[in-house]
Amino acid sequence: MIRQLRTEFPEVSVRMLCAVLGVSRSWYYETLHQPSSCADEVLVAEIERIIRDHPGYGYRRVTAELRRQGAIVNHKRVLRLMQKASLLCQVRRYVQTPRRDPSFQHAPNLLRIHRAEGPNQIWVADVTYLHFPQGTGFLACVLDAWSRRCIGWAVSDRLTTDLTEGALIAAIKHRSPKPGLIHHSDQGVQYANHRYLRRLQNIGAQVSMSAVATPTDNALIESFFSTLKREEVWTKDYQHLADAKRNLQQFIELEYNQRRLHSSLGYRPPAEFEQVAL
Repeated sequence: MIRQLRTEFPEVSVRMLCAVLGVSRSWYYETLHQPSSCADEVLVAEIERIIRDHPGYGYRRVTAELRRQGAIVNHKRVLRLMQKASLLCQVRRYVQTPRRDPSFQHAPNLLRIHRAEGPNQIWVADVTYLHFPQGTGFLACVLDAWSRRCIGWAVSDRLTTDLTEGALIAAIKHRSPKPGLIHHSDQGVQYANHRYLRRLQNIGAQVSMSAVATPTDNALIESFFSTLKREEVWTKDYQHLADAKRNLQQFIELEYNQRRLHSSLGYRPPAEFEQVAL
């Protein structure tokens, strides 16, 4: 830190900086000649702290977080240290289960010709599974495609329209979108039924749907669920639905939306990205 401050403010003496930071000048000059392994140990300790706060962070996000804190560090060095200290997270595969009801009318994929350039232009929605010791739960989410922010979510022990509609209602209440919004989902009955589509029609939304059994058509929310499983669900041991809801609220509202760095947003959290961009 002293070396960095000396670079930024060369007019400030080492004596003054050491006095402000509460360290002796002799200690500072000794550390200048210490082997790099000592500096590596300090960096590894800081990496471990970041990973405790953000389980599932890879070396690129750890590097970005270190730089946000003022460290001057190369991502290759961070990768080397994380590999040596066995701090790289293990990725589990997300299994997509396509669902389709041929009795409902389905919409074309509007994301092939439209791109979000601001908030509330494109929302993406989907459902994922949550496993408990004595059963299964479901999580429905709605994301703003522009900022990657989760703007509505709901959990239930039943995979029904009540679940997906609950997430949509939360998103509408939070954002109050104008007519013209594109809502994109898969062709599952929870999104293609008349009740859900009527809710979209009431806010003047355009309906967009992925092709059958093509999760890549909704890659943004698939990526979100992969992050959520890797950094939250698989690091916890949910005992029941209420336990899952309490932990998911903490992760989605505080960690993911407010703190987690997103590479596609210039390594900013969604809330910060929206605040800066707007």
